[in-house]
Amino acid sequence: MAVVVLLALLLLPDYPKSSGALPDIDNQAFIIDCVAVHNRLRSQVNPSASDMRYMTWDEALAKTAKAWARTCQFDHNIYLKQAGKVHPTFTPVGENIWVGAPSSIFSVSAAIEKWYGEVKDYRYRDRSCSRVCGHYTQVVWAKSYKVGCAVHVCPSGIAGFNTNSIPDPTIFVCNYGDAGNFPTHPYSAGAECSKCPGETCENKLCKKQTRDEAIGYADWNPDFGSGSGSDAASATCNSYFLAVVITRPLALVLIIAGVYGLQLVYPHVFVYE
Repeated sequence: MAVVVLLALLLLPDYPKSSGALPDIDNQAFIIDCVAVHNRLRSQVNPSASDMRYMTWDEALAKTAKAWARTCQFDHNIYLKQAGKVHPTFTPVGENIWVGAPSSIFSVSAAIEKWYGEVKDYRYRDRSCSRVCGHYTQVVWAKSYKVGCAVHVCPSGIAGFNTNSIPDPTIFVCNYGDAGNFPTHPYSAGAECSKCPGETCENKLCKKQTRDEAIGYADWNPDFGSGSGSDAASATCNSYFLAVVITRPLALVLIIAGVYGLQLVYPHVFVYE
């Protein structure tokens, strides 16, 4: 009986453990959060915008954000300006990056609001910036209407950011189409939606059905990030299950041998009435 119980325990399915704390790019709550926070902040610019487009999710941009996040670099994607490399149609692609640790402190709203917070150092009238403002201007870039984001934990650390003594350093990447941060104002000041003829105005943002509809990119993936992403995940899983295949039969043999040895020494120990 003891042998049967031990055998049953050994044959129970086992999988690599995951904290489950951070969402993947197909998590609907994550998608809604990323889009909603961007649109909320875009609708509250001062001075008000006459041409601020409503943002919607883009699957391909999210795939690129995920691939770059998995390289664990606190630096911009080197392929953003290469046609077809980071998106089938958008060239170039915009990008914002947030890094923090541990992973438990991450939230979509906190990260995006951190970028938007650079507005305190930006002066719209002459486009001057006293510190860093590029993340803010990308968030409120009027012509950017698609966004895709991803978050990833980097257990070995993030290149370019000192996270050596902090557990679970986390990187959050958002990519944008059209790209922003060209040498001009991020949006045109004026009455909300006044420069969006033929479009609807929702919460001070310009909406257009043909522009805002979701486009599927199931057959497209960025071709960079060798050694990371799904390939790395597959390699990790394969190594894990290979170890299970090898160690479980060995453990089973040792346990059976141990039980048999106990029965020889104590012949009545497993006798039940």
